[in-house]
Amino acid sequence: MCGIVGYIGKQQAYPILINGLKRLEYRGYDSAGCAMLSDKDGRLNVYKAKGKVSDLEKYADGKDVSGTIGIAHTRWATHGVPNEVNAHPHVSQSGNLTLVHNGIIENYATLREQLIQHGFTFKSETDTEVLVQLIEYIMEKNHIDLSKAVRVALNKVFGAYAIVVIDSRNPNMLVAARKASPLAVGVVEDNSEFFIASDASPIAEYTHQIVYLKDEEVAVIERGKQLHVYNLNGEEAEAEVKEVDVDLSMLSHEGYPHFMLKEIFDQPNVLKDCMSGRVIESPFTHHPDVLLSAVRGHRRELLQARRIVIVSCGTSWHAGLIGKQLIEHFCRIPVEVAYASEFRYSDPVIEPNDVVIAISQSGETADTLAAIKQAKEKGALIYGIVNGVGSSIARESDTGTYIHVGPEIGVASTKAFTGQVVVLTMIALALGMAKGTVGEEEYEETIKELQAIPEKIEKVLLQNDKIQKIAIKFTFAHNFLYLGRGWNYPVALEGALKLKEISYIHAEGYPAAEMKHGPIALVDEEMPVVFIATHHKLYRKIISNMQEVISRKGHIIAIVTEGDEEIKNMVDEVIEVPHTLACLAPLLSVIPLQLLSYHVAVAKGLNVDQPRNLAKSVTVE
Repeated sequence: MCGIVGYIGKQQAYPILINGLKRLEYRGYDSAGCAMLSDKDGRLNVYKAKGKVSDLEKYADGKDVSGTIGIAHTRWATHGVPNEVNAHPHVSQSGNLTLVHNGIIENYATLREQLIQHGFTFKSETDTEVLVQLIEYIMEKNHIDLSKAVRVALNKVFGAYAIVVIDSRNPNMLVAARKASPLAVGVVEDNSEFFIASDASPIAEYTHQIVYLKDEEVAVIERGKQLHVYNLNGEEAEAEVKEVDVDLSMLSHEGYPHFMLKEIFDQPNVLKDCMSGRVIESPFTHHPDVLLSAVRGHRRELLQARRIVIVSCGTSWHAGLIGKQLIEHFCRIPVEVAYASEFRYSDPVIEPNDVVIAISQSGETADTLAAIKQAKEKGALIYGIVNGVGSSIARESDTGTYIHVGPEIGVASTKAFTGQVVVLTMIALALGMAKGTVGEEEYEETIKELQAIPEKIEKVLLQNDKIQKIAIKFTFAHNFLYLGRGWNYPVALEGALKLKEISYIHAEGYPAAEMKHGPIALVDEEMPVVFIATHHKLYRKIISNMQEVISRKGHIIAIVTEGDEEIKNMVDEVIEVPHTLACLAPLLSVIPLQLLSYHVAVAKGLNVDQPRNLAKSVTVE
């Protein structure tokens, strides 16, 4: 959840740390802090503030922020309320060590009691302070250096961590480590500078050479020396350098008031990128092997899969529900969709001829990562669908596909959802063609229409002003219902989630026919009901569901296919989307719902990009 930045080199650390925190603030914004070893007197200066990175900047203004080595942190609170005391970095009792941490130390309470017995006192409620005190205790007791003490300490803790530690007595060293929480080290060719961060976004403007630490690896980073990586037993491991290219333009607002709105409007272009090289533009021909070739030595397992299990969380779970319909329709393979958080504890029945598809925007979702590790132990083939290049899920998967939609900074996922659905569509079509379960005519029609989706999304986006006016009417609503059928049922779930996430209005998504089995009791003249009612075989059924709401004075917003006069004459508000195939309708019908939630939240004066209590990447359980 939290964001970590570290630097050691020849530049002043503070501007690099603050800029890095701003790029990672989507990971947590309860509090922020930084620590530098001063150029003036060698003193360890630690500054912390409750709130956002801007609050930290205000607090540090006018203070000594000099130094060419430092660490920083933006927090999403787990142990201890958001305040200055619980904010990171945490300092050891002697004041020599300071540490930032992302993750949860599960046995912190036991370790804390042991340390208290050895004379340590604690200022905060956090598990992180326990870790920095433990490292100090081990250093003092065993008379060992920082890197060895970190390894010994981490052998004593249970849980997840990404940490960076400074010892004020050694201004030329940083020690970093990770387990089940991401951490990357940016390397400059002459080893004159090193950059550390939770992901590549704070590093990319300085270097494209990045080492992604693996679980239970400790990096010893010394000024002017080669990077060394060790396992927890002290054995040196390979520091594999990857070339990572991040589009820095996607890390700025580029004239939009919020990242979320920018990312909604990014979708036509990024979906073209997602399909680039996978769908040949002219003639309308899909390469049936273009995705299957990525399977390398696993083609047979994928084609002969007994069943497919999709594991994911949140918005990615909704994409998985659409993926289930796509794969079953085109490939005739049974598909289950499981919440990763439930899958990992449910004693799932997984067999070696099963395929498990893991979907995650960040590629670091803790529950999804744990689920695929469990499935892998049972012999399943793991196929990862992620956006984060070099992420943990990408590395743990046997094979997979990047969605290539660029960095997504807004906490409420938008372009990642449509990117995931596009990739799932291409996988289903490629598998179906290879298996012979999809007819050539349907196959070609679907590919041609998939290529047209970006242009059709652009047409939907032209209605932004209209959707804004509709949204303003519902700023003070307390509840919403979202209803859809067939391919559009998962879109109803996604629309409700978006509204909840950023406007704090309670919303629920249901299959429209299920309304009569309970939710219709909520319908009255104050209940807005959103129907996703594009043309498909259940169209007449959903009109009947609308009549049931109208008869109870519910206020209807309908997402319909262009030219639908019947529904337009029935309901209060209509938003039209271009005609497309039923299986691709979610890629269009979700766009108005993204805009609707955005404009409701803006009208309420809320922080759209950083909704309360949420963080972009859920890297802790």
